[in-house]
Amino acid sequence: MSDKASGTGDFTSLDHIIIAVKDLPAAEAAYTTIFGRAPSWRGIHPGRGTGNVLYRLENTYVEVMGVVGEGPGADDLTRRLNERGEGLYGIVLGVSDAAKVSETLKARGFPAGDAVSGSGRDEITGQTRHWNLMAMPAEATRGLFMLGIEHLDPADSLPKAPLLDGLGEAETISACDHVVVMTADGDAMKTLFSDTFGIRLALDQTRPEWGVRQLFYRLGGATIEIVQSLDPAKAPKADNYMGLAWTVSDIAATQKRLATAGFDVSEVRKGRKPGTAVCTIRDKTSGVPTLLVGPA
Repeated sequence: MSDKASGTGDFTSLDHIIIAVKDLPAAEAAYTTIFGRAPSWRGIHPGRGTGNVLYRLENTYVEVMGVVGEGPGADDLTRRLNERGEGLYGIVLGVSDAAKVSETLKARGFPAGDAVSGSGRDEITGQTRHWNLMAMPAEATRGLFMLGIEHLDPADSLPKAPLLDGLGEAETISACDHVVVMTADGDAMKTLFSDTFGIRLALDQTRPEWGVRQLFYRLGGATIEIVQSLDPAKAPKADNYMGLAWTVSDIAATQKRLATAGFDVSEVRKGRKPGTAVCTIRDKTSGVPTLLVGPA
């Protein structure tokens, strides 16, 4: 199997998910309750005007990001919030060598940016983390915000988000089950993710009873689900990130905990995937459609 087909040496994980928010302290309070976990990190991007709260889960970490000052990052985020409001901003894909992956993608005709160093500082401890970023231009990703990242510090420099006092693993969120992307052109997305990025396509299925075609890409224990409506009239005007699904081990206990905490949570119902149960968090998610998935 070729390097291109297998993805070897290219993208290794869904490194993290970025959620754009207007009120960072309020979003931190909400997501701390949703996850049942305290943040792994509260930080700033020096010179960029943005701050973040990070929650490391089993297979990815979540970055809740807001404006905290002035800088190019704050300008970009403010523009996004003004145009679209709060919500799922983008995804960042892990790489082992950003410079190498950049050259590999360029050889495939994808205009990847050169590897650029970056850093973040924890406001409480003063600890700094370092990385190399690889830009992925929106005009080449069908308008989706994506980056490649190579971490330069040990994995434990961002520890797993600790459980809140009095909670056990069973009633908290442990991992990301999947990210949902809506597209008007499933074939174009398949070319991007399969041929250009070399990410493993686990399933390509058409479900007339649901009115959709679904592409499932598995990456580092998480899934990127790309959905195309079979009705052209329902196709989005632009490809976009639609929502997130989180993994829980006891969905009834988690649903009850969130309802007790004042969240608008649906009843637990049978999931589309055999052997699963799901429920929906309807509010306080910073504009992100949110599903909990657990064993039936």
